[in-house]
Amino acid sequence: MSHEFVGLRNPLHGQFWVRPMAEIDADLATIRSRGLMYIQEPKPDPGVPLPQGQGGWIVTRYDQILEVSKHAEIYSSAAGVTAIDSPPEFNEFFGSMIAMDNPRHARLRRLVAPGFTPRMMKKLEDSVEVQAELIIDELAERGECDFVTDVAARLPLRIVCDLMGIPESETQMVFDNTNIILGAGDPEFVAPDADILTAILTAGGDLAALMTEVAKSKEGKNDDDLTTILVNAEVDGEKLSHADVASFFILLVVAGNETTRNAISWGLTYLTKNPDQRALWTNDFEGVAGTAVEEIVRLASPVTYMRRTALTDTELGGQQIKAGDKLFMNYLAANRDEDVFERPYDFDVLREPNQHLGFGGPGPHFCLGAHLARREITVMFRHLFDRLPDIEATGDPVQLASSFIHGIKHLPANFTPA
Repeated sequence: MSHEFVGLRNPLHGQFWVRPMAEIDADLATIRSRGLMYIQEPKPDPGVPLPQGQGGWIVTRYDQILEVSKHAEIYSSAAGVTAIDSPPEFNEFFGSMIAMDNPRHARLRRLVAPGFTPRMMKKLEDSVEVQAELIIDELAERGECDFVTDVAARLPLRIVCDLMGIPESETQMVFDNTNIILGAGDPEFVAPDADILTAILTAGGDLAALMTEVAKSKEGKNDDDLTTILVNAEVDGEKLSHADVASFFILLVVAGNETTRNAISWGLTYLTKNPDQRALWTNDFEGVAGTAVEEIVRLASPVTYMRRTALTDTELGGQQIKAGDKLFMNYLAANRDEDVFERPYDFDVLREPNQHLGFGGPGPHFCLGAHLARREITVMFRHLFDRLPDIEATGDPVQLASSFIHGIKHLPANFTPA
């Protein structure tokens, strides 16, 4: 097979992503320059009783990811959105609608749409303001913090739990279990000698049980949380089952919580390393916020890649793609494509245009929560600049050993106590 992946570090390995970003970017630039290449998958960990996958095509160029994203009738999500060949039930349990094709994807998206109306978004925006203020209240006198666990992780987690009507007493359990699901390959979250698959399934089961209990309590009620809306919504005679609601909750707490948390964490890293850009934003916060947030999302690319599976023989980037082939759309690499972005490695809070792929490519799977994520990032930095104006990272980010999530586990930060 032509364009074999030889002599290069493999970005499907978690250890690829725990190196300095300059090294990562250099390797991705080399991969991108060589075009579409066939890449081998890592062997599953001992605790994952699955055979090694067949490998697939790594897609790192912006225009090629657009092509794959727009043609869901050719490139399927139903076989899974990560490299691992998991059973369909496993994919849908953890991936909800992002691991479905139409018409099932369209049906589920239509059923959850009532929870994302302008009225619901306005309620959420008010909640974001309140929670951001509370988070800073809790640490303002300390003068230092772990920015990830004390700030960036708390805001989206609280918003999702508030959105779904989850009791505040359960937020730590939700946080711990989402770390296990997305960080299973990282020894901080799952011990190296543990049964990884069991750990993931147990974490997912605990979240599903919590959501099912909450969903049952909301039936027939008139509360204004998303769970109440979802369990009582009916579109063309169809309703969501408790299993549908539980799966959607897992998607929200895993995708919505983790991705926004990492965008905020990377944001402080970029602002600390680029004081001139920070000054541009703080001197005109509202005027610059729109472009600054998009630039954070572009460079951070919180979801590193998504997989698709070809349903038919086709061609992409001059390569023949066979039915059943996997394609790994590396958003982070494409968001640094020199053919699309000038000075792609620079952090530029005024960058325009900035049609990045940080929320996925166009098409049916574009991120449903993109508006909320943008709002959370904006509000958190507004409150930080107002209350802790000199906050900065004091060390390098401790990166997550994951090829799927461009995550930060810890980030030390200092500020003048307020």
